[in-house]
Amino acid sequence: GATDGMLGPNPFVGLRAIDIFAAAQQIGAQAMRHPALLLDQTAALARDLTSALSGNETSPPQQGDKRFADPAWRDHSLYRMTLQGYLAWRNALAGFVERSALDDRSKERAQFVMSLMTDALAPTNTLAGNPAALRKVVDSGGASLVAGLKNMLADTLNNKGMPAQVDKTAFEVGGNLGTSPGAVVFRNEVLELIQYAPATPNVYARPQLIVPPQINKYYIFDLSKGKSIVEYLVNNEFQVFVVSWRNPTGEHRDWDLDTYVAALIEAIQAVRDITGSADVNLHGACSGAMTISALLGHLASRGEKTVNAATLMVAVLDNINQSQLGLFSTPEAVELAKQNSMAKGVLAGEEIGRVFA
Repeated sequence: GATDGMLGPNPFVGLRAIDIFAAAQQIGAQAMRHPALLLDQTAALARDLTSALSGNETSPPQQGDKRFADPAWRDHSLYRMTLQGYLAWRNALAGFVERSALDDRSKERAQFVMSLMTDALAPTNTLAGNPAALRKVVDSGGASLVAGLKNMLADTLNNKGMPAQVDKTAFEVGGNLGTSPGAVVFRNEVLELIQYAPATPNVYARPQLIVPPQINKYYIFDLSKGKSIVEYLVNNEFQVFVVSWRNPTGEHRDWDLDTYVAALIEAIQAVRDITGSADVNLHGACSGAMTISALLGHLASRGEKTVNAATLMVAVLDNINQSQLGLFSTPEAVELAKQNSMAKGVLAGEEIGRVFA
């Protein structure tokens, strides 16, 4: 599935501390029940640590691990030993879990909990253990430290303590974001329909309708010049329409999948009326693609052929609880998530973003 490479909890369900502790308890129980395995893994760790202290490489960092990309991790003996010691410790913990008697699902949960701890204790999370950061302190005359403290303070005051991944003040919708010319041509209670202006003398007769996730803005498909699917399609003679979902509030607590599918049916009719085309091509991402899938099933059951083709991007349609994204989606966690949503009427984007982060 689209989420097989994502290790962690379902952002719609959340992550409960009780589930983290339960996974940690399982690891501890395995250590008590299988002392021979623990001793064997400890002996392997001791061998790897001895090798690391001797300056030998026991294992390289994972490919693409940018934390250890600085040349100092290879060229400086102290940093090289630190890295090899850290990797040996991390691999020993992962090896113990992998060789334990836990079932496959429990092993995945345990590995996730282990990764939380080992990633948090990585040497690069300290100034002394981060040669790139130290070099920047020297090169900037200490300005990088001041900037870092300012960022930390701003995150604490303005971002609920979570590290901001982008400077939001640097972007303005219609300024340097979402700049493709277009207009809202249809609106219902759930969505607005944007039609983009053509950039070529001729366009294909069949229109393209893009459906973004309900938790994202429409301009995820129209970021900036050179980074816009809308711009690319328009420049290649396609007629492009995009759905902009309404931001729901507590008063819209009764909206469900039927609500979104019904709104899309109206949008498709509006596109057909405007273009004169008998059908459309649909493009959907994530939850937008899930909504499209439900729509296609509905249209098929009614024998309606208003959709010619559909493209689904990063869409999970089945077995989410069998993927890594559903690691902690226990029946209890799902029920609690439903209760929270019913109590608030809406699941705030900040809550989803916090679990993603």
